[in-house]
Amino acid sequence: MVKKRRNANVEISREKRWKKWICSLSLLLFIVVCTISGRAYALPDIHAQAYALVEASTGRILLQSNAGEHLPMASTTKIMTCILAIENGNLDTIVQVPDEAVGIEGSSIYLQYGETISLRELLYGLMLASGNDAAVTIAVHIAGSIEAFAEMMNQKSVEIGAVDTHFVTPNGLPDENHYTTARDLALISAYAMQNETFRQIVGTSSMDLTQDDDSPARYLRSKNKILYQYDGGNGIKTGYTKAAGKCLSAGALRENMQLIAVVLNDGNMFEDCYKLLDYGFEQYSMQNVAQQGEELGVLGVQNGVVDQVKIAVNEEIALPLQPEEYKIVKRKINLVSQVQAPVYCGMVVGSVEFWLEGTLYAAADIVATQDVAENTYEYNLSKIIEKWVG
Repeated sequence: MVKKRRNANVEISREKRWKKWICSLSLLLFIVVCTISGRAYALPDIHAQAYALVEASTGRILLQSNAGEHLPMASTTKIMTCILAIENGNLDTIVQVPDEAVGIEGSSIYLQYGETISLRELLYGLMLASGNDAAVTIAVHIAGSIEAFAEMMNQKSVEIGAVDTHFVTPNGLPDENHYTTARDLALISAYAMQNETFRQIVGTSSMDLTQDDDSPARYLRSKNKILYQYDGGNGIKTGYTKAAGKCLSAGALRENMQLIAVVLNDGNMFEDCYKLLDYGFEQYSMQNVAQQGEELGVLGVQNGVVDQVKIAVNEEIALPLQPEEYKIVKRKINLVSQVQAPVYCGMVVGSVEFWLEGTLYAAADIVATQDVAENTYEYNLSKIIEKWVG
């Protein structure tokens, strides 16, 4: 009897040890899974007073903090100066340096009064060396005065949707009425990065300016370390004043996704932008929500030789999405009730919009995919003759 009780106790002890071991293993696996999950979705620790992370083609804000706060932006102002000059000037035009551009405080390419230099080289001096004198020269050349150029800057901001921004200077030197927000600066940066010439300028790490009788030799090296330090880094602009602190708009392109990280008043501006970009590339990817030529059904045709025409999406559309977001993208199709013949292949008959959580991020034309002739006497006669002859 004692022996049986002892054997039973041994079995109970073994069972307890097994249960304890299984519980410990389960707890360990739970901790590992939580750690991995936490690493995947943990938000970056950013020191900026305000920041925003945006995908350039859609303007979708992927991450932000205090992004609507009005703050000075120092030389990141020059992003707007550069894109306005590209859109409104001839880059091969030779520009004469005005008196008001000479001897300006802060960073400079040391332009001399009366010196002649191309607008293209001024833009490189503006964006690589952050020349405050180059900014003033550009403003006066494009608009006739700094004040008139500031009006152009403010008008462009509204067009872009950066409605909480106000410009006074083309270079970002301190003024209480000169400010932006992290969100607005991200949108301005995204707009500028759509321009191929702008991308080429801000993606250049260094260059020599032309030397001639009127212009001394100048070597320019970009102050934007992202070009040297970050995989896929391709722009765009640094900035610093005592009032604004360190500011940076940093762009990077990977797998067809152009991200832009903006930090304002951040002593660790490069490191924090890299963290934001890392987060964006880890959490998001460009996912196709429509294929070019994707058929959407048929549309009625009035007075045609047939009463319907096939329709399709005219272009590929991709959105920056997290994996689980694809299924919640909503389409809104806008079509005319019917079209009047004749219909031509490629004729626009409507549009399709792509919405996510109440925000419109992209749209594409809907087009006819075939010709439909008008049902006329002449058409029917030609068909009869064609059939009779053939």
